[in-house]
Amino acid sequence: MKINFGKIEDKWPSVNRSKGLQGRWLRNTLSVVLALVLLCVTALSVMVSAYYYSSMQAGMESKARAGTRFFETYLGSSYNEYYQSCAKFAQTFESKDVMELQFVNTSYRIVASSYSRLSGQSVETADITQALETGKIASYTGEDPATGERIMAVSSPLVYTNGEVIGVLRYVSSLKYVDRQILYFALIVTVVGVFMLIAVYASGRYYVKSILEPVSEITATAKRIAAGGYGVQIKRQYDDEIGELSDTINDMSNKIAQSEKTQSEFMSSVSHELRTPLTAISGWSETLLDAGGSVEAAEARRGLNIILRETRRLTSLVEELLEFSRMQDGRFKLNVSMGDIRSEFEDTVFMYGSRLQQEKIKLEYLENDDEIPVIPCDTSRMRQVFLNILDNAAKHGGEGGRITAEIRLEDQQVVVRIRDFGPGIAEEELPLIKKKFYKGSSKARGSGIGLAVCEEIVTMHDGVLEITNAEGGGTLVTIRLPIGEK
Repeated sequence: MKINFGKIEDKWPSVNRSKGLQGRWLRNTLSVVLALVLLCVTALSVMVSAYYYSSMQAGMESKARAGTRFFETYLGSSYNEYYQSCAKFAQTFESKDVMELQFVNTSYRIVASSYSRLSGQSVETADITQALETGKIASYTGEDPATGERIMAVSSPLVYTNGEVIGVLRYVSSLKYVDRQILYFALIVTVVGVFMLIAVYASGRYYVKSILEPVSEITATAKRIAAGGYGVQIKRQYDDEIGELSDTINDMSNKIAQSEKTQSEFMSSVSHELRTPLTAISGWSETLLDAGGSVEAAEARRGLNIILRETRRLTSLVEELLEFSRMQDGRFKLNVSMGDIRSEFEDTVFMYGSRLQQEKIKLEYLENDDEIPVIPCDTSRMRQVFLNILDNAAKHGGEGGRITAEIRLEDQQVVVRIRDFGPGIAEEELPLIKKKFYKGSSKARGSGIGLAVCEEIVTMHDGVLEITNAEGGGTLVTIRLPIGEK
């Protein structure tokens, strides 16, 4: 069969990658990972910033308390002595490289500073105001009003002996280096997050690719199967769900190919089965018509017998096909009533036995004393099953010259056994012999659907039809029917 792959592509358009698995993965997974990375970077930056600021504030507050306690010894002196001690303390301040020490009066004027150039300047921030008003340590983080630089300031009130707040001791530190450290940390975390995002993207692309490639191959194979390329196979690459899907597609392809082959053989077989009797009927009809009254009586009888036999053969084949058609579309029904299955079986055996005598085949009925009760069944359908199996035994095992048949009661079941003494069935064909259209290696005439119809009838009776090779040669067919009510 020649397949036009160009037309197939029109019927099966390729998947838009932006809307396929890869696109969905990029939109869904990467967007979530990106959001998580941004959240982590922001959260860590905020946490580190809070840690640095709180640690810095705690250290400055501790230093401010210590300085305030030191100056309590001077608060009982005169204002002049007090301010002189402030100026001296500010000049000798050891940590002037990292922070500034200021003494601010109630007028928000710096009276002394470790940066002497700032003395006399006016400064007003929230920490000074709060310390003067509440008499408690206060802090401030923001811009320096004079320089615009980001600073952190801690103010501790200086209380005179009469309880009056006469100023504040104030530590001021630039946040430039702290903010720089926080920025460096945020950049490092961001870089790590970007690398994580790249790693997730790369691994995800590889993972999605490992899915898309076999899926694309499976899709292409499915297109070929849909276009008639039955039997094509997919190479299994992974031992996972993709591999299992490949095996399933391969199995489906094989079964479709086998089904196509079987149906083709069935059509050929049915055509042959129809052509042979029709040829005989047509030939003898023309012979009798052309001969008119000159044909001898014996010759005419022979011709009429052939016409009758081939007509019956055609009728049997057509009925078999009709039965199969009913079975396929669900119109196959049973007319169940309590029937004497033994009587039906024996009548069938004796009737068919006389026919087989003409073919030099002995049909032997193995009698027994088992009392077989009447059972719920469709007697006409069961007679059809018996006849079909006996006919198969004669066609496929008749060269053995002998067929045995028996009916028994075993384990609350009616058991029918029909055996021929022919060559038997090849072991590899036994599992397939009951499938529709299957004829195997046999060259005998037939449509290949008789056993499928028989099994359907037996199954509808809640029974079992078994076909095996008998010990000593030949084929054994066993039918088991329950004796209980259906």
